[in-house]
Amino acid sequence: MKSFPQIAYRIASTLKESQSICIVSHVRPDGDCIGSQLAIALALSNNGKQIVCWNEDPVPSKYKFLDPKNLITQPQKGMQFDAVVTIDVGAPDRLGSAAECINERRVLINIDHHQTNTRFGDINWVDPRAAATGELVFKLLKAGRWPITEPIANCLFTAISTDTGSFRYPSTKPSTYHIAGELLAHGAKLALICEEVYQSYPLSRVKLLRHLYTHFKLTYNNQIAYLWLRQSHFRRAGADRADAEGLIDHLSAIDPVVVACIFEETDDGAIHISLRSKSEKVSVNQIAEQFGGGGHPAAAGATANGSPLSVQRKVLLAIKNALKKANLEAQNEFNRRCFTG
Repeated sequence: MKSFPQIAYRIASTLKESQSICIVSHVRPDGDCIGSQLAIALALSNNGKQIVCWNEDPVPSKYKFLDPKNLITQPQKGMQFDAVVTIDVGAPDRLGSAAECINERRVLINIDHHQTNTRFGDINWVDPRAAATGELVFKLLKAGRWPITEPIANCLFTAISTDTGSFRYPSTKPSTYHIAGELLAHGAKLALICEEVYQSYPLSRVKLLRHLYTHFKLTYNNQIAYLWLRQSHFRRAGADRADAEGLIDHLSAIDPVVVACIFEETDDGAIHISLRSKSEKVSVNQIAEQFGGGGHPAAAGATANGSPLSVQRKVLLAIKNALKKANLEAQNEFNRRCFTG
């Protein structure tokens, strides 16, 4: 049998010794979150475990095809578990209301690929080298010798595809393609996944896209693109927060843009900040950390409090400083090569 990280075998053993298991993930769930979470839930359920699958927020419409039995539900207080598994969660506050519902457990297992993960579990498997948490879940299932059925393969392929920007982000490695190939061999339906995730938009999302192309702003020599999504914009579009997932990629696709940013008003009055970078020299993860957030060098986010104008000024200034630093380093490197050449 192929060798996997020792931590994968340890987690598999712990789950096999557990009977009641809760799989929980972060607020504002994305494809990696939903796909990884459901893959573990299905694998364990198929092997006779009592499974509860929780998210504070509902499954976005484009991922509902992965959960036809509605396994993912909202957290409930008063339940006890042998094990709780957090998936793709960098810190406990990202669990939202689920955080206060998982205290009655024997062991907390933390599986994630975010570099900023706080290692809050009793058992922590945090590997920033993984392109997606779905890669770690794939290795876990293989280490535990749990069969990867077609529905599980669909979940994991979706997890990896979405968190790599359809295998476009620098985090994509040869091993990522190898795992994706294995998932196809296990029955993942590529045409179905592409249709549901990438080629089918509700009208509400199209209206948000229209708002984006009409109202986005450019600054700093067109190297920064940003957009505001306010509660009124969602109401007029008949949209919810899930419809905004991936909108930032349309800003990032603009040719001169290096860093894209979306400011989104949340229900509680805070401001959610989404960031994307197209340059390996500009880590938006470091920018997000300045506002209490985190993520990856190419994709990160944070939540800030304050007046919209104040938050916008601070974030755009942080982005400009990062770009200035990157441009200066590039110029110094150019000068060094010219001088030594």
